[in-house]
Amino acid sequence: MIDISHIKNFLSCPTPSAWVDWALDNQDLLLIDHANCEKKAAASAMNLMYRYVDKSDLLKKMSQLAREELLHFEQVVTLMEEKDIEYIHLSPSRYASGLRDQMRTHEPARLVDTLIVGAFVEARSCERFSAIAPSLDDKTSRFYNSLLRSESRHYEDYLGLARQYDETSPTELNDRIRFFAELEAELVSTPDNEFRFHSGIPAAS
Repeated sequence: MIDISHIKNFLSCPTPSAWVDWALDNQDLLLIDHANCEKKAAASAMNLMYRYVDKSDLLKKMSQLAREELLHFEQVVTLMEEKDIEYIHLSPSRYASGLRDQMRTHEPARLVDTLIVGAFVEARSCERFSAIAPSLDDKTSRFYNSLLRSESRHYEDYLGLARQYDETSPTELNDRIRFFAELEAELVSTPDNEFRFHSGIPAAS
C-alpha cells in the first residue's frame, strides 16, 4: 500500500469507523455508488475541459484524469458482474452538492473553487479506499489498494491547478481551502439517512 499520509494531513478528519462498519454491511451499494462516482469524476473533468479551453495545463491533466476515471468505472462494473451485483439507479449523496453549493459563481474564483472541491473529492476517495480495503475480500481489497496512487495524483493535480489559477494571495487561497476542509469534514462525519460512498455516518433509527 502506498503512503497517503499527505492525503490524511490534507483532510480535516479521518473517515469515521461508523462509516466503515456501514460500508461493510452494504458492500453491494458500496460498489454501485463507487461506479457512479467514477462516472461523475470523468464527467466533471470533461466539463472543465469544455468550459476552460484556453488553459492548456488544465486540458492535459483533465484529459488524463477523465481517461483514468472511465477505466476505473469499467473495472468496477466488471467486478460487480463477477459478484452478480445488479447495477441499479441510486440517488446522489449530499456530499458533492454540499460542497458545490458553497462555490463562488464569478471567475476566476469559480474555477478555483471547482478545483479545490475536486481535490477534496479525490482526497476523500483515496482515504476511504485505504480505510475500507483491509476489511474487504482479497480481490476487492487489491483493487481498492491499486487505486490509491491514481487517486492521490488526481488530488495533487486538482490542488496544483487551483494554486496555479488563483489570483489572490497564498494566504487567501489557504483560507479558502480551510473553509472547504471544515465543510467536507462536517459532511462525512455527521448523520446521513442513506449509505453512499461519500456519505456521513448512519443516522439513528
